[in-house]
Formats: sequence, C-alpha cells, structure tokens
Amino acid sequence: MSDAADYIPVIVGIGEIADRPADPAEGLEPLALMAEALSRAAADAGAAMLPAIDSLDIVNQVSWPYADPAGQLAGRIGASPARAVYGPVGGESPIRYIHEAALRIQRGESRIAAICGAESTSTLAKAAKAGLTPDWTPKPTQFERPLRGRDIVHPACARLGVDQPITIYPFYDNAAAHHWGQTPAEALAESGILWSRYAAATAGNPHVWLTGPFTPAEITTPSPANRLIAYPYTKMMVANPMVNQGAALLIASLAAARAAGVPEHRMVHILGGAAANEPRDYLQRDHYHGSHAQDAVLEAVGALAGDEGFRALELYSCFPCVPKMARRTLGLGPDVQPTVTGGLTFFGAPLNNYMTHAACAMVRRLREGGGQGMLYGQGEFVTKHHALVLGDAPSPLAPDYSVQALADGRRGPVPAFAEPAGGAATLETFTVIYGREGEVGHGVVILRLEDGSRALARVPAEDRDGIALLTAQDAFPIGRAGRLVQAADGVAVWQAA
Repeated sequence: MSDAADYIPVIVGIGEIADRPADPAEGLEPLALMAEALSRAAADAGAAMLPAIDSLDIVNQVSWPYADPAGQLAGRIGASPARAVYGPVGGESPIRYIHEAALRIQRGESRIAAICGAESTSTLAKAAKAGLTPDWTPKPTQFERPLRGRDIVHPACARLGVDQPITIYPFYDNAAAHHWGQTPAEALAESGILWSRYAAATAGNPHVWLTGPFTPAEITTPSPANRLIAYPYTKMMVANPMVNQGAALLIASLAAARAAGVPEHRMVHILGGAAANEPRDYLQRDHYHGSHAQDAVLEAVGALAGDEGFRALELYSCFPCVPKMARRTLGLGPDVQPTVTGGLTFFGAPLNNYMTHAACAMVRRLREGGGQGMLYGQGEFVTKHHALVLGDAPSPLAPDYSVQALADGRRGPVPAFAEPAGGAATLETFTVIYGREGEVGHGVVILRLEDGSRALARVPAEDRDGIALLTAQDAFPIGRAGRLVQAADGVAVWQAA
C-alpha cells in the first residue's frame, strides 16, 4: 500500500564543480563535469542514489556536442533511467526540469530524478588559441545544431546585427527605463548598484568564475578591460559564458529519500511555480518596456508564496533589464538582494545551465535558515519565463503551471512590420553596437511609422549627431521624430528631426 510520502517531491542532493586547469589539455569535458557534479550531489545527499535514478534531464549544452548525451552520461554514472532526456536551449530550462521532475514524483511516475548540465567553453577557447584539440569523447559526424538568433528572428534583425541577446536586451533596458521616468544616467546607476549586489553574493562560493567585489562605477564605466558592447551595456554588465562549470540536483520522493537515509533537515521541498512565453520573434511584441509573460509568472509565484513571502531570491541576470523589471513586478524596492548565487556575469554563465547552479545555491540557503525561496529563469530574448518556489514544508503542486492565457490576455495590438519602409518615423527604442576596441559600429533603432506599423533602421557611425542623441545621458530620445531613408546598400537609415 502506497504512502503519502511516495508522492511528495524533495531536493535531496546538490553538486557543483568549477574546472580551472592550468593547461587546457587537462581540462574536463562537459560529460566529465556532469558526472562529477552528480557524484557530488549523491555525496551531498549522503546516499548511493545514482544507480537508482529513474529520470535524467540534461540541460542543453553548446560547447561540445555528443552523439547521445543522456545515454553516455547514464553509462558514466552507472544508471539505467527509464526516462533520459537531453533538453532544448533555454536559460529557464533547469527550472522547468526541476518543476516537471517534481510533478512526475507527485503523479507516482518517478522516485529518484536527476537534473544536470555543464559547459567547458573556457577550456575550448584556450585550447583553440594554443592550437590544441582536447582528447575528449569524439564528436559525432552529424548532430543537431542549437538554434541561433538568426533562426528565430526576422531577417532584418540579422542584417543589422540585432539577432543576439547582447544586442536585443538593450532595447528593453532603454525602453523600460524611459517608461519608468528615469534618465539614462539614473538607469545606468541603478544597473551598477544592482550588479554590484550580484557580485557581492559570490563571496565564499568556491564555484564562482569572477570573484568580487566590484563597485557600481567599476561595472558601468567603460575602460580597455570593460569595453562597451551594446549601449548601455559594458562587458561587466552582461553574461560571461567563458567558463568551465557543471551542476546537478537529485530530487526524490520523500519516501525514497527516507529509505536512502537522507536526513530530513537537509531536504528542501518544491512547492510549485509558473511559466509563460512571449512571441518568439521580438518584433512581434506589443512593447519593450516590460514583458506580459514575465509579469504573469512572477505574480503567480508571488501569490503562491502567500503572506510568508520569500526569504531569498534568484532573479535571472543575463542583462540588467531582467531583474530590474522583475523586482518592480514583485513590488520590491531598489535595495533588494536579487541573488543567492552571484549572477551570470560574476558567478559565470555556463549558457543554459546557470539556473541549475542557482538552484544549488538556493538549497544551501534554505537548509541554513528555512523559509521560502524563489528561482526565476529566462530564456532566449525575454521570451521564455519560468519561476519556482522552494520551501521547508510540503505543499501539493498544481498540475498545470502555465499562466500563458493570462499573459496573452494582457497583450495589446502588435504593429505590422514594414519592410521596406520610408517616411516619417518615431523612435520606439534603440541600442548602439560597438566594436572590440570600443569604437562605434552603428546604432539600431526600432521605429513606429505614421500608419502605426513598426520598422527597423540603422544610425550610421558617421552620423555623429545621431549617435550622440542615442547615447546622451540627460534624456532618452524615445519618442523623437525623424525620417527614414534608404541607404545605398538597401538598408533603411533613420535621421532624427
């Protein structure tokens, strides 16, 4: 006869590794990092649980492709899971995997589940620079290439270089700050203070990649070591993917955890969460000063937390606009501590796997002092949103965690995209893209035309007045009128009135 404890999911083990080889030839490949992280998670649980894993989720990794990553990892750890899945791209995906593993346990479909991921980007970059090829598991001759920005967005975005996260998120940062009534200088100051709090959170964590602390001025002031990348972001304001890091979690039913001898004071309960998406092509969104999907997700988990609220937070931090928007939706003040991990700049950004590390950090925090913690992850271009609540007491999980209908119901009319476009055009949001030496490449503006449609255009580096307008610190040019003309290369150019 089954017991209620058979259907209560708990996190029982966490494991992390940061690999810093002096010689890149000695660096560990992602499979080895994941196997070690899982071994450490089992040691953390105090139980030999790896052979009993019946569900395995591997976070999508980019640095080194494998023919069968789930099967190859299972073989390394001596497991034969009935379910072994290699997931799609998405910074929110570790949170989804934890959530869905908990739901499978609640439904009685699983007893012990593992979530893990790793990247070896730093070692591979150093090896390439040294002319070395790591002696790792051979790559398959054919493999599925992860989607790139240009696979998702409108071709016009790729032509102008705004098809990657680093050049897309600035559209949100600038539009949101203007919407909140800030000047560019005030928005940059908020980002610097917020990022310095992320940096401070790395203290004492042996798995971090870039140790702090860093002052707000060090983070936001351009320098040869901290070049501008895409306005308003410097290098120290963006995710740092050049790391070798792996992380893993073990999730079990309460009954399985007790049978394995896991001490109950080290178990952390999974209480539920929410998820929603924005349209994948960011030109098909109604505005850029916020995200309906983010709002719906954070409001749902805030309600789930109830009057107790959250003792600790992890607000995704690929770029400053994400936690800045999130803390406002959550009704939190500017003095919020947004992380238990350190952020994707300072802790490190092992591409899709940062939130696995964040979950490990949250488990440590809740083991220390109890209460409830919230993990919020994001994927693609402010596109995919998933948040999860952890706590020190069980609570039934809602079987359906989607709040997509709520997000979609709030969405306003989406402007048609016009190409080619010409005539009068008002600036909706913008960025400036810089070269590796800090030189201006060109500005990119999203515009509204007189008929209400939307267009994308360039501000050439030669238009010094136009670039100065975009980068002025006293006022945003959003709402500024101008005119679209076609350049000799066929790309639309915006000239401010």
